Amino acid sequence: MSCPICDKKTDIKYRPFCSKHCADVDLGRWFNGAYAVPADTPEDMDEATAEMEKSNLAPH
Repeated sequence: MSCPICDKKTDIKYRPFCSKHCADVDLGRWFNGAYAVPADTPEDMDEATAEMEKSNLAPH
């Protein structure tokens, strides 16, 4: 198996990555929104928008 970031051989300690650096690069991509799970139908987006609006209006 090779590292999905740099294609080097993976290290058991950081699997599926080769190093902490590549694991951190991957995590950074998730945080920055570079990775996303697409919605299949418009209803999914409507539901997500409704939930966000509900949570923004709810008291903390």
